[in-house]
Amino acid sequence: MEEKKLIGVDLGGTSIKFAIMTMKGEIQQRWSEETNILDEGSHIIPDIIDSINHHLEMYAMVAADFAGIGMGSPGSVDRDKGTVIGAYNLNWKQTVYPKRDIEAATKIPFYIDNDANVAALGERWQGAGDNQPDVAFVTLGTGIGGGIIANNELLHGVAGSAGEIGHITVDPQGYLCTCGKRGCLETIASATGVVRVARDMAEEYAGDSQLKKQLDDGDEISAKIVFDLAKTGDPLAVRVIDRVCFYLGLAVANIGNTLNPSYIVIGGGVSAAGEFLLQQVQKYFAEFTFPNVRDNTKLRLATLGNVAGVIGAASLVIENNKD
Repeated sequence: MEEKKLIGVDLGGTSIKFAIMTMKGEIQQRWSEETNILDEGSHIIPDIIDSINHHLEMYAMVAADFAGIGMGSPGSVDRDKGTVIGAYNLNWKQTVYPKRDIEAATKIPFYIDNDANVAALGERWQGAGDNQPDVAFVTLGTGIGGGIIANNELLHGVAGSAGEIGHITVDPQGYLCTCGKRGCLETIASATGVVRVARDMAEEYAGDSQLKKQLDDGDEISAKIVFDLAKTGDPLAVRVIDRVCFYLGLAVANIGNTLNPSYIVIGGGVSAAGEFLLQQVQKYFAEFTFPNVRDNTKLRLATLGNVAGVIGAASLVIENNKD
């Protein structure tokens, strides 16, 4: 088994990332393809199969060289059946059968899990999680995802919804979420949430502020613009980021108080704000955790960036072949 290779596939709405890796997690080859979501996403699985088979041929490799293929996918994933349903950014409205189709076409064992869970496994194995047995991962993107590893096991829950950190209620009277309830963390601390908070706070703000001017002028703004202005001391932007980090700090403190992991790792696009974000969240994390958690659970920024998904996906092969 040690000599065998792993294939990791990170399936996203705009691109599909691939990697061939060793059993120790070293990436040997990487490539990506554009995600073709036309015709209800019916091209996606054939494209993945063609890409894997083409690259194996190119590298003069065969199915027997591999321990397995692991894939992270959006949507509701049934790990045992190897199916996905409701991945709307892929146009997958009906049930899709990646395991059945990819195994049949490549002759390599196939494993699948939710994309946020897979990113958590990647950061835990080769990134900021230091391969610790207890790690929580929060990914701040257009939405907010998460994954929880406890006692070396990725938690899935009874219906596969463990680790849905974006739907922790932080403000019961807050914004309506796409999930149907109010005040989810995702409505405030995701990239779209930061912009929404900025727009609302700008309406009530009367002082001098570049952020307010841009919003009043009808300019397009992004979470990055709000963070960048806050770093320069823009008074409205500072208030917006403080509010966002208050709720994010509250949510991660509750994760800490409930699970007491070694690390809570923060990743995703919004985490590009780096130490500035981490320091603001740390302040509220310290306020809302009790002493034993405050002293022993640490917040960290993710380190793997774009490769967390393929590394974590490949690790599914190892996770599913533990003795």
